[in-house]
Amino acid sequence: MDWSNLPWDKIFVVLTVLVSGIGVVVGIITPAIGQMVVAMSGLKAIARQPEAGDRINSIVLLSLIMLESLAIYVLAVIFLLIFANPMSNYILGE
Repeated sequence: MDWSNLPWDKIFVVLTVLVSGIGVVVGIITPAIGQMVVAMSGLKAIARQPEAGDRINSIVLLSLIMLESLAIYVLAVIFLLIFANPMSNYILGE
């Protein structure tokens, strides 16, 4: 097979979009599952000790904020892959 005749520019774009799509799915589902676990544990803890509800609530909110920042970082990396891919100059020859 002659590898030099393949349309590498089109293959590169398709692979970038596929990897970005898979990254979005995994990068959003994983923090969502983590948020579900944190919320469930927080609700169970408040049900066991209602008097500590304010403290538990603040810890749960802080944990949810940190998990949401993970999803935002994943989204930022995916945008970099799609719009400012560092390998595009090498592959596409621009």
